[in-house]
Amino acid sequence: MEREFDVIVYGATGYTGGLVAEYLAHTYPDRRWAMAGRSLTKLEAARTEAGAPADLPLIAANADDPSALKAMCARARVVLTTVGPYQLYGEPLVAACAHGGTDYVDLCGEPAWMRQMIDKYQADAAASGARILFSCGFDSIPFDLGVWKLQQAARAKFGRPAPRVKGRIRKMQGTFSGGTFASAKATMAAAARDPGILKLMIDPFALTPGFEGPSQPKGLIPEYDAAVGGWVAPFVMAAINTKNVHRTNALTGHAYGTDFVYDEMMIAPGLGEMGKAAAEAIAKMNPIGGDKGPKPGEGPSREEREAGFYDILFIGEMPDGDRVEAVVTGDRDPGYGSTSKMIAETALCLIDADVPATGGIWTPTALMAQPLVERLEARAGLTFVAG
Repeated sequence: MEREFDVIVYGATGYTGGLVAEYLAHTYPDRRWAMAGRSLTKLEAARTEAGAPADLPLIAANADDPSALKAMCARARVVLTTVGPYQLYGEPLVAACAHGGTDYVDLCGEPAWMRQMIDKYQADAAASGARILFSCGFDSIPFDLGVWKLQQAARAKFGRPAPRVKGRIRKMQGTFSGGTFASAKATMAAAARDPGILKLMIDPFALTPGFEGPSQPKGLIPEYDAAVGGWVAPFVMAAINTKNVHRTNALTGHAYGTDFVYDEMMIAPGLGEMGKAAAEAIAKMNPIGGDKGPKPGEGPSREEREAGFYDILFIGEMPDGDRVEAVVTGDRDPGYGSTSKMIAETALCLIDADVPATGGIWTPTALMAQPLVERLEARAGLTFVAG
């Protein structure tokens, strides 16, 4: 597909969009890309802020102008969008890409909306050849690829996938931005209006239409986990990541088995009663609750992003008691420093790697796990180790 640009960054004037633009400008100075958003004046300022060339193309487009979105999509091989909450602003762009055969990547952590888009646009994307990828940041690439990496090791070691996998966040330092806060608020408001959305939010198989697997751990209260020898607490992103992992399993013909069980929790620091107390304290914290979160466009400073990191352990348990492990680490704060690199590399992997050209609504892992792991390790500060 020959188009004017490899990638268009839509939402480049926003906080995360600006980080993506900065990453592309400094890491890929020879790529054909453009910045897009509602205001050319703001785009000019964002281009300067990102350190991009003064002649980098800028495109004015708005979610409420379908013709402008259609024209924008026709110019790009991939549209990378950071314009959320996606349930408020995302559908027109998904529609334009699905109809126009343009690949699409986003940072969506809104599974009810994702399911609605799967139901509405899977057939269109399959017909046009558009590859639509949701959740291409910390939600949910490190977790989805971490499970895939573990299952590769399980097959090599035991000749079959692990039917039970635990994702355990060992260490994590980072903050969230106004975009994340706004998405959470929009989801809560939508669930209050529509009980069907709440049902999708609590269904681990919300993103696998037509398939419902075995009962899954809820992960809503602290518990002692013998697999890690300590207490674990609920993880705020688990409700999103677990659904994407189950979707990957379904899209790959249930490569992990139809009996696959998966959950995510945070390992609490301390032993015994101290660990239990820490787990209970973590469970009571809601980092995106209340009304005093950051505004869209706000987020951690450069120093905070560069001081951030994450370390995730995956444990695969076999029926006979054997186990296999994998570890995923990232070298920046998870939500923004690392996420901005992940989504940019995912977009370029669609173009550069030998990736199936089959259109449809995929997960990054189901479509291109191996080349994406290699790319993220080589360029984006992630590591994937299994054994």
